[in-house]
Amino acid sequence: MTTRARVSIVGGSGYTGGELLRLLLGHPEVEIAQVTSESQAGNYVHSLHPNLRPVAGRPQPLRFTTSAALAPCDVLFLALPHGQAQGRIEEFAALAERIVDLSADFRLRDGQVYQQYYGEPHKAPDWLGRFVYGLPELNRECIRGARYVSGVGCNATASILALLPLSRSGLLLPERPLVVDLKAGSSESGASPSAASHHPERSGAVRSFAPTGHRHEAEVAQALGRPDVYLSVTSIELVRGVLATAHAWVEPGVGDKELWRAYRSAYGAEPFVRIVHERGGIYRHPEPKLLAGTNLADVGWDVDTRTGRLVALSAIDNLGKGAAGSAVQCLNLMLGWDESAGLQFMGLHPV
Repeated sequence: MTTRARVSIVGGSGYTGGELLRLLLGHPEVEIAQVTSESQAGNYVHSLHPNLRPVAGRPQPLRFTTSAALAPCDVLFLALPHGQAQGRIEEFAALAERIVDLSADFRLRDGQVYQQYYGEPHKAPDWLGRFVYGLPELNRECIRGARYVSGVGCNATASILALLPLSRSGLLLPERPLVVDLKAGSSESGASPSAASHHPERSGAVRSFAPTGHRHEAEVAQALGRPDVYLSVTSIELVRGVLATAHAWVEPGVGDKELWRAYRSAYGAEPFVRIVHERGGIYRHPEPKLLAGTNLADVGWDVDTRTGRLVALSAIDNLGKGAAGSAVQCLNLMLGWDESAGLQFMGLHPV
């Protein structure tokens, strides 16, 4: 019998931690050792994540523990609020040979860029170069066998996946900037309520909360190797999901033939990216609602061949492909498993 990898989660009380638990509980190669929450220590995990109530035939229900009680394990997932992992990275590295950090702490390679976007110096700048940016479609071979992998911002994930085929194909006009408009669901705000996420304030809202300077902008610029990438983010009345609408420019005359070639070249062999570019029906373009609970990303485009104006589209579940799903995909690559292990859920329709 093959020994399962012992995996622990630090910070399992939030939405991302809950999504990680859901995926790992169904993973054929994983045994969940511990799940931490300082405020919920001693309580059952399903008291906060009721969809994970135990069923017959599974091990005893999990309880939250404190991070001080963490024991060594094979892989440690860090699902802490931004800024906390970097201050304790030496401690965490002593507990596990491999780490996947889902926060923004180790996504950027440049400490000065981190300070610019996050407003404070990085607490462990020497560690920035040790982490691989954890978007498999971008860095698969570097993630394979890596010890330390960062998560990817959900808005950055959608933006990069929309634009990556165009960047790789050389179709984009280099003198024209890239502007990505993102529509985001409420779970992006996390499980802790705020004045802005209070239901009477949030319900029915279409609220631009980061018209300029969103933190994920730095990730997209780093991934695409372009400084002229600009993000605007608007919250909409959706729980899960991100839709990226990227505005770019190509030479007039570039049409579907060239774009199909670019997207197929980038994603034709990808297990979790689907090209959605239909001529008819109501699902002609990517829609995040259809991807809830999945690790899938749907990408597509529309182009005005007369002017060269191109709109690239990408839809994901921000908790799935935008966070926990990609983290599990990275786990599979790090340990040499089937990349799709634990991630086969195809979504629901209607929802």
